[in-house]
Amino acid sequence: MKAGKYLTCARINNGDNLRQESVNESSKKHLKCPICKSQVEADRAKNSFLPFCSERCQTIDLGKWLDGKYVIEGDEPISDPEQ
Repeated sequence: MKAGKYLTCARINNGDNLRQESVNESSKKHLKCPICKSQVEADRAKNSFLPFCSERCQTIDLGKWLDGKYVIEGDEPISDPEQ
């Protein structure tokens, strides 16, 4: 197992007691970018492109939607009003 950095944070317990606790930074939640599969920390403050790792991957995904490569199945086909 990979050793991670440890952070010290203050925590209020039962509203009265203040104690310090060590938190393993590697235990933070991570996701995999749906396009390139790299690990992404699930923190929108650090990465505004979530769930993607970068603007590049976000744009690739948008292009796939616009090209019709992703399909959401439904009960009824959508009729084209121009036909």
